[in-house]
Amino acid sequence: MTVDSARPTRSASPRDDLKVWALLVVLAAVWGVVFAVNEVLWPWLLGDLFRVDLASTLGAALEFFLYDTVKITLLLVGLLFLVGLVNTQISPERVRGVLTGKGLFVGILLAVALGAITPFCSCSSIPIFIGLVAAGVPLAVTLAFLVSSPLISETGIILMGGTFGWDIAAGWALAGATVSITVGLVLSRFKLDQWVEPFVFTSRTTQLATAQKRPSMRDRVDASWAETRQIIVKILPYLVLGVLIGAAIHGWVPDEFFAEVAGPENPFSLLIATFAGAPLYANPAAVVPLASALFTKGVALGTTMAFMMSLVALSIPSLIMLRRVMKWPLLALFTGIVLAAIFLIGFIFNLIPIA
Repeated sequence: MTVDSARPTRSASPRDDLKVWALLVVLAAVWGVVFAVNEVLWPWLLGDLFRVDLASTLGAALEFFLYDTVKITLLLVGLLFLVGLVNTQISPERVRGVLTGKGLFVGILLAVALGAITPFCSCSSIPIFIGLVAAGVPLAVTLAFLVSSPLISETGIILMGGTFGWDIAAGWALAGATVSITVGLVLSRFKLDQWVEPFVFTSRTTQLATAQKRPSMRDRVDASWAETRQIIVKILPYLVLGVLIGAAIHGWVPDEFFAEVAGPENPFSLLIATFAGAPLYANPAAVVPLASALFTKGVALGTTMAFMMSLVALSIPSLIMLRRVMKWPLLALFTGIVLAAIFLIGFIFNLIPIA
């Protein structure tokens, strides 16, 4: 998508810019209210108004689907718009300079650090991924971010520290960083641009950032909103399908199933746990109680961590959405490397004696 030549960038007017900023503040407040209301709306609407049994499998799945569809759509719209707005001001060359100017390894470390401080799940990280690719950041670096953002969660680490102990929580954070760095370094050996859908590179906002004339705030908002709409239209069907699958798993797959297949009696428990977590959909905060139950029932620490890592770093919903921006070879390569790294870390942690 290119900037419409019939609408050249306008001279920035402080008064006009102030009006646009005021409108953005109002819209941000409305977005925040809708996001907060979404958390309490569905239990009230389904449970209190329509008398749906939210403890039933169907009720739990329905609430999960409606809540997560709205939540992730709001996050996508908000994050895509915000990233687009930033991209109109920061040229691709500047972003590339920050993340790659000091070498590939440092760029990957910075991307992992960025992912660690952003509280996004695997689905919500995708808008940032698209923005970084559109800004010209090497794909190996952006993919390291895509893994670290959901994997190294502050909330998950705090909950894990209170549940398993702070030494294990620190081990989780270190293992998550190791997986993310490994993914970035391995993928840096491949020519990845050919396996990314073309629309990701064609960014109206980054083109606006390179314009010789300083764009007005209205120009920046118009470009960012146009790009947000374009990407949402492409991704939304995949988002709905992915959350629908996640809701089905959430409602109908019992916790006991994982304790059985990944229990201490099964010699293939680590392999099963690594692959069993990948199709599911949750964040570290949601999976810590399940992991605690598995660990209490005798599942080895490394097996438990492998399950948690594959669950938060990969999921059917996020992979479905990633398929819209990645071609099959890159998606398969990315998934395979992440799973292999998680399995290896789980194996290492299983060798550590637990008091």
